[in-house]
Amino acid sequence: MPRRSVIPDPFRFAAEGGSVSGAIALADLGRLSDVLVDTSGEVTYSLVGEFGLDRKALLRLTAAGMLPMHCQRCLGRLEWPLDVEVVLELVRPGQPIPEDELENDEFDAIEAVPDLDVLALVEDEIVLAVPIAPRHESCDAPRPVKGSEKESPFASLVKLRKNDGAE
Repeated sequence: MPRRSVIPDPFRFAAEGGSVSGAIALADLGRLSDVLVDTSGEVTYSLVGEFGLDRKALLRLTAAGMLPMHCQRCLGRLEWPLDVEVVLELVRPGQPIPEDELENDEFDAIEAVPDLDVLALVEDEIVLAVPIAPRHESCDAPRPVKGSEKESPFASLVKLRKNDGAE
């Protein structure tokens, strides 16, 4: 289990321009275990606090790495390049997110809970970035191995029809 990095006061972290970075082993990203082929490798991340031009507290998160996944078309191994870059606006716990900010695609709003778990935040953003059905740009669907092809259930009907016509 990795050493958990927490930010005691996210607003203060943003005000002071705090920064934390590191690497997370894929084995420590439990919510991705069912979509990964194996858990060797790691994801590097960086989280930087800042204030926007409108004096809103922001967290700028970047994460990068290669995620070994199954191609949903050919079922082979696919090395999916993870490249997350997101800006998160901090909102006080219990405070509603204004409607105009919900429509803004430049950033997402998150509740700034005390002792913000950095690993959980990074994992949240990776889970959101992973494609629903990862696929190679070009590949073929798997085909049956010679000799293991199943006969169509309708083939026997064709044989019956041919036998009826022969009489």
